[in-house]
Amino acid sequence: MSDDRRNTRPETLVRRMPLAEGVSRPVVTPIQPSVVYASPSIDTLHAQYEGRETGYTYAREGHPNATLLARKIDAMEGAEGGIVTGSGMAAVTAALMGLMGAGDHVVGGNQLYGRSLRLMHQDLGRFGIATSVADPTDAEAVRAAIRPETKMILVEVVSNPTLRVADMEGIAKVAREAGVLLAVDNTFTTPRAWRPFEHGADIVIHSVTKLLAGHSDVTLGYVVAKDAALQKAIYDFAVTTGLTPSPYECWLAERGLYTFPLRYDRAEANAAALADFLAGHPKVKRVLYPGRDDHPDRARAKALLGERTGNMVSFEIEGDERAANRMVEAAPQLPFAPTLGDVGTTLSHPASSSHRALTSEARAELGMSDGFFRVSVGIEEIDLLISDFEQGLAAV
Repeated sequence: MSDDRRNTRPETLVRRMPLAEGVSRPVVTPIQPSVVYASPSIDTLHAQYEGRETGYTYAREGHPNATLLARKIDAMEGAEGGIVTGSGMAAVTAALMGLMGAGDHVVGGNQLYGRSLRLMHQDLGRFGIATSVADPTDAEAVRAAIRPETKMILVEVVSNPTLRVADMEGIAKVAREAGVLLAVDNTFTTPRAWRPFEHGADIVIHSVTKLLAGHSDVTLGYVVAKDAALQKAIYDFAVTTGLTPSPYECWLAERGLYTFPLRYDRAEANAAALADFLAGHPKVKRVLYPGRDDHPDRARAKALLGERTGNMVSFEIEGDERAANRMVEAAPQLPFAPTLGDVGTTLSHPASSSHRALTSEARAELGMSDGFFRVSVGIEEIDLLISDFEQGLAAV
């Protein structure tokens, strides 16, 4: 036994020691999973909490990997002080419940993400927050839904899953004139296509899980308010209710951001080509893609988004759910999964997933039949992707 080993006291092995530092630095961001952070003194801890010093105390209140990811998304959105949350719905919840209370009212787009609609229709009311929904393609419908107690409007630029394009200029004007907050879920469009703060929004929300992270291995959200006081209220609610992101998932999402522009552009090009293929297929009843001239909001999409038409395509086949099921089963290489934004293409069926809680009549009113599909287009070779859809449609 060496002298060094004999002279090592057992308690030394469990004592915390800082990592050795050198003149070089890591190229890749380190993962810092520590739950707690030690301060050198009480005075320093006071300085941290009072904002005179920068540091961390407890991971629920923030940690280095979350801060770095948030700052990168801030830069993409032209924002400052955003926070990362444990999921996209955590970000939606933090914005709604961090800024509203009993007696307030929120107007939502009538085609918000399914869980956002559930939150509005089934949960907010239990806390005394009233809700209404309106067609976001019609700013006057949104105006008509506003009440004296309305505090916020929540919309998506491009709706899920029918890909309708909101009248964002009109809605921003309505919000400004009514003196209410405008919150925009920018998950579908991303800051590569549209930056809400430049168009009158007060709050921006993301499901980082989707296009920003891009690999279906992360569940995260992001929310930022333009006003610092509003952002502080959102942050306090998120911290108090434990909407905390994992350092490891923040690290994965940061890695995903490095390829985000490349992934977005390739998926967008694939989506345009797939939409054209589907539009010409005899078993496809209709196609919805904002880049096509037959899209009901094509003029608005072009004015709002320019040439950025996104990676999402929706289409409807002739037939009922049995016909839809045959198509899914005939193309097993197309992952049938209720998600979007992955590097690989995924296929979803809103009637059996995101919007299954709605009645068939309610879905029909929104334009979703049992033969309606949503496609999140990935970065595969387009010929291979078209071949997969040909195989599936042949079974219809």
